[in-house]
Amino acid sequence: MKQGFFLLFFFLCLQQLRSQELFVYTEPASNMAAKSIGFRLTNSLMKETGNAKYNYHLLPEIMWGVSKKVMIHAEGFFSNREKDFKAEGAALYLKYRFYSSDAVHSHFRMAAFARGAYNNGDIHQPAIDLNGHNTGYEAGIIATKLINKLALSAGSSFLHAADNGSGNKFYFDKNRDAVAYTLSAGRLILPRAYTDYKQTNLNAMLEFLGQANLSSGKTYLDMAPSVQFIFLSKMRLDIGYRFAVVKDLSRDSENGFLVRFEYNIFNAYK
Repeated sequence: MKQGFFLLFFFLCLQQLRSQELFVYTEPASNMAAKSIGFRLTNSLMKETGNAKYNYHLLPEIMWGVSKKVMIHAEGFFSNREKDFKAEGAALYLKYRFYSSDAVHSHFRMAAFARGAYNNGDIHQPAIDLNGHNTGYEAGIIATKLINKLALSAGSSFLHAADNGSGNKFYFDKNRDAVAYTLSAGRLILPRAYTDYKQTNLNAMLEFLGQANLSSGKTYLDMAPSVQFIFLSKMRLDIGYRFAVVKDLSRDSENGFLVRFEYNIFNAYK
């Protein structure tokens, strides 16, 4: 019931408010500014399925706007899921924007992306997660449309899970491959009108994240409403809650909170 009221609130926001092409749980096809460097600190508190325990994950991240078409992310994974808080791995993410069609108050962009991840933690679920759980790689495509300040973004990718480090084997060899899919929408709540860059932005978003295993055919689908604050056009605070609505493909943790802080340095070098 609480989740239903939460979703109703965000659907109303998305019906009435202006957009912002930034998302909390997914990346849009657009890139960060060229020659910029960004720093992220993501905190994730996920509830274990079947009990009251919460697992804490910390993901520090460095972002680099190589050019207007290319950006790179490098992130580390830390968690207390195995009782002690420790480093578990790292990942590298690359995005290339290969298409852009711009017009007044609208644009359409497409990008290809790839991720490679290494993790030395134990493997505890058949669902593949390269953002802190599994070793493997991912490749996909994203399309983002902005119309009269309404931002919509959709993406799909192929994932392959390898064995984790420290002798942690994946569940079944035939279940190593999966397809992921996402759909995101976001709108700007405040300010009503811009007067200078110092104004704080408040954005509301609703995202859908799913995965289907190519061998077993099992799938999951999550909803993730969130709010986002942008300060001085360079600092960002994300607060979101992700929960499962389709649970056929099981996971150790399905529901939980995300809090992220991001800081960007524009024109960081010549």
